[in-house]
Amino acid sequence: MKRILSALLLLAGAPLHAANPETTPPASTRATQEQTLGNGLKVIVREDHRAPVAVTQVWYKVGSSYEPGGLTGTSHVLEHMMFKGTARLKPNEFSRIIADNGGEENAFTGADYTAYFQTLAADRLEVCFRLEADRMHNLRLDPAEFAKELEVVKEERRLRTEDQPQSALYELFNATAYLAHPYRNPVIGWDDDLAHLTVADVKDWYQRWYQPSNATLVVVGDVDPARVFSLARRYFGGLPGGTVTPPKRQMEPPQRGERRVELKAPAEVPYLIMGYRAPAATADAADWEPYALEVLAGVLDGGESARLASELRRGQEIAASAGAGYRAFQRAPGLFLLEGTPAQGRTVEQLEQALRAQIRALTEKPVQADELERVKAQVVAAEVYQRDSVFYQAMRIGMLETIGLNWRVGDDYVRRIRAVTPEQVQQVALRYLGEDKLTVGVLRPQPGALPTRRPAASGGRHDIGN
Repeated sequence: MKRILSALLLLAGAPLHAANPETTPPASTRATQEQTLGNGLKVIVREDHRAPVAVTQVWYKVGSSYEPGGLTGTSHVLEHMMFKGTARLKPNEFSRIIADNGGEENAFTGADYTAYFQTLAADRLEVCFRLEADRMHNLRLDPAEFAKELEVVKEERRLRTEDQPQSALYELFNATAYLAHPYRNPVIGWDDDLAHLTVADVKDWYQRWYQPSNATLVVVGDVDPARVFSLARRYFGGLPGGTVTPPKRQMEPPQRGERRVELKAPAEVPYLIMGYRAPAATADAADWEPYALEVLAGVLDGGESARLASELRRGQEIAASAGAGYRAFQRAPGLFLLEGTPAQGRTVEQLEQALRAQIRALTEKPVQADELERVKAQVVAAEVYQRDSVFYQAMRIGMLETIGLNWRVGDDYVRRIRAVTPEQVQQVALRYLGEDKLTVGVLRPQPGALPTRRPAASGGRHDIGN
């Protein structure tokens, strides 16, 4: 969980420009076009001719936060089944065809989305469209394949959560921090829900959510937009357009006091997670606040010169590791997170008090201008570096569109970060990082054998987002 401001969570914008960024459209904006087909499928194309490759991604507006009780994990299991054949393709033939064409492919499920992607030579783009359109409408959910893949997912859960004490704590912590909102559920699903999941459940989920009107097709790379739109109409335009009713908005009730949870398990070291209720960029916040919170996370955990490293690890030698992170771009409000392990000879209680002191310092005094500029420079530099990747350009576009924000929000990111002031950082610390909005999770190591490292079950190649 260290530095949650990662490529998948930091949805950012364009390269730096010499002209005034508030009056000159970024190059990525000028090179991006979009169309919506008659069946509701949105198609977004961004030209990037630096290498003869293209990335194709199909994003569906469905993830674990859409799942009701009893069906947790369904989105992720369906993601696995999307590789198990259609009326025209045998199980795993999708992957073989992409590999035969020199490409790579995979998929991932998160709380707010499920996405499928391929990277291959730009002149092979039509292969991706043919395959993705086929499984958008013609997926074959064979009971025998479902039974095998469900076991793969169960083993994945055992390996990633049940055998990993820190991951198990995070799952318990999340279920404590959220009382009502489905962000409390793990993306991979609760164990008992997986045990009772049926192929009929997954088929119903597919038919309900995997509709063109609930999807966004993103293509970034060495492509001609006119040809991309023509291929999209050819392969996707004829798919029937179903009506998708979004889930009712479910908000978390106000938190009126600190919450705590402990996990006792065999582990090598104690571990601490602290999370404050915080807004997202999609709603329920002033438009500058999410950017100020991201800068605040950088003040705490923006490299070796940031406060957690310089003061808690090297200075006071309280922490063996410490991190902070915030996720601005998601469908609903989330958490501002702190985490860490105490240094040898120190206790988790001492680490918790030291992290609380860091938060108090941010509420009591504005960040110095030179420190703030250093943090901004690091965030902007990371964004410019990330902008060189066609894959993450597509990721940013697809994620923003899927959570309900326009892709242009990404191209405004650098300007918004640069505009954050010391006073705004202090304001969001005062407004959102209060103790009554805090949830604390502690891993207490117990005597006993550590979990056995088991090899992954075959077939579980796909990823789970956070």
